Amino acid sequence: MKIKITADSTADLSQELIEKYNVRIIPLHIIKDDDSDSLDGITIHPADIFDYVEKGGLCHTAAVNIDEYINVFTEELQDCDAIIHINISSDFSACYQNACVAAADLGNVYVVDSRNLSTGSGHLVLDAAIMAQQGMEPADIKAKLDAMAEKVEASFVIDTLAYLHKGGRCSGIAMLGANVLKLKPCIEVINGKMQVGKKYRGSIEKALKAYVKDRLENRDDLDPRRIFITFSSCEPALLADIHKQVEDLGIFDEILETNAGCTVCNHCGPGTLGVLFYRK
Repeated sequence: MKIKITADSTADLSQELIEKYNVRIIPLHIIKDDDSDSLDGITIHPADIFDYVEKGGLCHTAAVNIDEYINVFTEELQDCDAIIHINISSDFSACYQNACVAAADLGNVYVVDSRNLSTGSGHLVLDAAIMAQQGMEPADIKAKLDAMAEKVEASFVIDTLAYLHKGGRCSGIAMLGANVLKLKPCIEVINGKMQVGKKYRGSIEKALKAYVKDRLENRDDLDPRRIFITFSSCEPALLADIHKQVEDLGIFDEILETNAGCTVCNHCGPGTLGVLFYRK
């Protein structure tokens, strides 16, 4: 049986990984406050968002609509027997609901709610491709992914609250307090929803190194197969330091670096970095 893997652009996979695992990416919409509509990773990229926001603009994201999903699924089913589609958490976007409606009219499309975002979803995408290559039945792949979604641990440390503030997710008082105290909050995904975790104090370099230590050291519940280091506009030297810090722990068989896409960047801004992995 030939199975095609598709995913929303929110999975934040590199072009190299997309090609290696033969994944079809379906872009979300990025809407500027002048109502111009762009496609995530195709006609707009994180640097465009940062530039627009720095000039006083505001962007927001919009879900892939039902017709767009129907068009992609219909096209792919001409050359495969079934589709496994992985969505951003249903608590973050209408993408999952829209994909389910589209799939119901077509059959042989199995929609997975990742309960996550960014490469938290990306983990499931890669494992879906691996299971498809191994010859698993599509229903079995979906059942396995549903179980695996609960074991993904995803979080990010953000350098500035300005983007959350502009998007209405952070009060001006909270932003001012964070700036005065030089706080770098950790945003965690828990049960499909985002919440604020530990707040780190000091420079972003100091905060990120403490964050990685907190997330990865002295734990016996980490799945060693793979970890993503996903970031937006991170200084190369700092990224290299974080990569080495993860590598020196000797836990993971594969350390993958990916750029955060427009969805994460629009909400979290530049200087954001996270480590995303499975628990056993």
